Amino acid sequence: MIDEVLKKKPLLALIGPTAIGKTDISLELAKMLDGEIISADSMLIYREMNIGTAKPDFYQQNLVPHHMIDIVDPDQTFNAAMYKELAEDAIKDTDSRGSLPILSGGTGLYVNAVINGYSFTE
Repeated sequence: MIDEVLKKKPLLALIGPTAIGKTDISLELAKMLDGEIISADSMLIYREMNIGTAKPDFYQQNLVPHHMIDIVDPDQTFNAAMYKELAEDAIKDTDSRGSLPILSGGTGLYVNAVINGYSFTE
C-alpha cells in the first residue's frame, strides 16, 4: 500500500492522453500553487528522446522544478516498479520543500502505481 507519508500529503494529478495540453496546464498550476512537476510519462524518462515525445523544452523545464525526466538511457531497463519508487521519492522530496507535487502525464500504469500504491514483486 502507498506509504503513510503519501497518504497524508496533497498530491495533484493531471492525467490524460497525448496532446491535450497537460504540459501547459501543469506549468501554470505549478506557478500558481508553488508546485513541482513529477512526470508520469513512459517516454520522458529516457534521455535523448526529445522528438515525438512532447518533452517539455529547456525553457519550460526551468520555469518550475521537474522530476522523472531524462533519468535513464534508452538502452537501459526501466519498469513501473522502478518508476513508482523514484516518483514516490520525488513526491517526498517536493513535499519536504513545502511545494505541491503535481503528477502529470498519461502513462496509466505509472499513475496507478503511485496513486493506488501498487505492490510489485520480482
